Amino acid sequence: MSLAFLYAGQGSQKEKMGEDFYNTYPQVQEIFDNPSAGFNIADICFNASLETLTKTKYTQPCMAAFGAAVTKLLFEKGIKPDYTAGLSLGEYGALYAAGVFDVDTMLELLAYRGKVMEETTAGLNTKMVAVIGLSEDEVREACKKAQNTGLGTVAPANFNSVGQTVIGGAEEAVAKASEICAEMGARRCLPLNVSAPFHTPYMEEASKLMSKKLKGAKFGDMGIPVIHNATADFLQSGQSVAQLLEIQIKMPVLFQKSIEKLAEIGVDTVVEIGPGNAISGFIKKTAPGIKVYSIEDIESFEGAVKALEA
Repeated sequence: MSLAFLYAGQGSQKEKMGEDFYNTYPQVQEIFDNPSAGFNIADICFNASLETLTKTKYTQPCMAAFGAAVTKLLFEKGIKPDYTAGLSLGEYGALYAAGVFDVDTMLELLAYRGKVMEETTAGLNTKMVAVIGLSEDEVREACKKAQNTGLGTVAPANFNSVGQTVIGGAEEAVAKASEICAEMGARRCLPLNVSAPFHTPYMEEASKLMSKKLKGAKFGDMGIPVIHNATADFLQSGQSVAQLLEIQIKMPVLFQKSIEKLAEIGVDTVVEIGPGNAISGFIKKTAPGIKVYSIEDIESFEGAVKALEA
């Protein structure tokens, strides 16, 4: 078996996420109680409304804490991946699993990342939409046509899987691009439950601020290979993790190509870590030969452990 851990991104958050782990496994309480994010992660995860949890300054550290808790429990069971990757903020979870970040550093960086991504787009009327049923090229063309109408910036943000691309930008421009996508044959255009236009040109200022923050961060050695969002590949000569995380904020997430990379190198089993099963769906469309175990609560955790230990 060749195993990869994949970490979920924004949009997968849900109320009370991680509460059952917190109440059942005392060893993960220190992760949810960690103060490095500058707010009470446990309180936001377990008690806040979905509206509050969806604010990116909260979503990012909370999702990362959930991912770190599950990772810790899997490691304790002797289940460790051969490779890791993550969707957007999930890349930080992948780097945590690989030993690049400790919990303190990961939570501090993501709290800052969420803060600057939110603050630099505050007051703007923006939107993100998942386009279902068109190719990458067709979505790019639709965005280009919409942008040429003068309604504002709209661009591809996530190439998630075969037939699913997320676009983001100015609300009117995204609406126009969605209309064009529908005319081109898109099956659906679904608004996403996120609070800013991530991975679009609107993130340029946030990317610059994140670059400065990353320069002061503590990086450990990478013990497990990580596939990065910005390149859909492993770290190459002349690249640094900090550089890839800086550009990741403003560049499209190449998740479909990341899944294809996993299949290419022989990964046959994936553990999806995070609420929901969005990644499972992406894999089913892109590399259906890969077996996926999605962990979002204790029941699915125990089921995955039993299957992986067999």
